[in-house]
Amino acid sequence: MNTTLKTNPFGDLLKEWRQRRRLSQLDLALDAEISQRHLSFVESGRAKPSREMVLKLAEHMAVPLRQQNRLLLAAGFAPSYEERGLDHPSMKPAMSAVQAVLNGHEPYPAIAVDRQWNMVAANGSIGPFLADVEDASLLEAPVNVLRLALHPKGLAPRIVNLGEWRTHLIERLRMQIEASADPALQALEQELSGYPGKGAQSAKPYDAPASVAVPLQLRMGERILSFISTITIFGTPLDITLSELAIESFFPADAETGEFLRSLAAQNAPR
Repeated sequence: MNTTLKTNPFGDLLKEWRQRRRLSQLDLALDAEISQRHLSFVESGRAKPSREMVLKLAEHMAVPLRQQNRLLLAAGFAPSYEERGLDHPSMKPAMSAVQAVLNGHEPYPAIAVDRQWNMVAANGSIGPFLADVEDASLLEAPVNVLRLALHPKGLAPRIVNLGEWRTHLIERLRMQIEASADPALQALEQELSGYPGKGAQSAKPYDAPASVAVPLQLRMGERILSFISTITIFGTPLDITLSELAIESFFPADAETGEFLRSLAAQNAPR
């Protein structure tokens, strides 16, 4: 007897995302204001969702735009979101805005990264911190900033609180993997987790209970500079590439670091 295996790509993807978000069918059905019975039928392939239903379910599960397109394709619909390169003419206004934000943050360092943590832009203040990188290949495009930070021949030897900073970066990466299910990020996490990372303890003590963020303590010459960082993303992107772009801005965590960076910028200013 011949048997035909029925495939249900949308239902399988929907279930995968629902479980990834740790939602029961009832939870998601209530959030999306549909019956649990109908959601069960959609997941099993007994009912075909509308385009609007696909997007509504994706929105309630906070599915990234890239994966929303995948859900639409699996359900038999055309993708909703374009994916243009950063050098596409239509991206010029957005990239100009990114560079303006980076430049406006000087004399403090700031970078823009894509979804895989490759640096796509930076301000002039980042240069001095990359001058002593032992392995020059880490600075070849595309520069992966997580690899650069934690590689034994990258910035890692100069990060005073390496163990702490390594834990912070890897945990942040794991949260991103949980949100996006990106296999490239999973591979990056495995690579970074294999690097040595205990490092030295902080040589410039700070009051951890009173701190509001994990600082990056970076040795530069005889000084130890201390930074905290913030992440900025576009609020209402309609393009996949733009939705995955992030700006990380580093701020001095103490007065001495701020004073040094301002002095360094003044020395390097064109005359």
